[in-house]
Amino acid sequence: MKKTLILAAVGLLCLGGAANAQVSPETLVKARQAGMILSGSIVGGMKAAVDAGQAPSSQRNAARALSRWAHTLPELFPEGTDPDTVDTGATPAVWTDRDGFNARAAEFAAAADRLAQLSEGEDAAAFSAQWATVRAGCQSCHSVYKD
Repeated sequence: MKKTLILAAVGLLCLGGAANAQVSPETLVKARQAGMILSGSIVGGMKAAVDAGQAPSSQRNAARALSRWAHTLPELFPEGTDPDTVDTGATPAVWTDRDGFNARAAEFAAAADRLAQLSEGEDAAAFSAQWATVRAGCQSCHSVYKD
């Protein structure tokens, strides 16, 4: 499980740099969709670890990767990757309500940053509570911006 999470984290970090390269809109959409799947796997893996009574520090790498991923999100939705241009799982609201999208992404990033901080310690209750905040951040954005 830990090896899978580390590989997923590496994949997320690689995808974060994809937005800066000259890639087609289709490739960028595939990369961000893969990153979303990987991020979901990381979040699910953390929950399994917490439920199994593992220490928060066992999730340090996963939490750090999730935090870094969270900070890349707004950049992974540039103009030209909207539903009018390419087949994407995002709603047009990502582009028509950019301020709202960026605000939710910033809230998610702050929550993921706090989770990464808590993974440096051993407070399982605080880590679990913050995990729930991160998960709520995922749902908050997906409820409006995911098709």
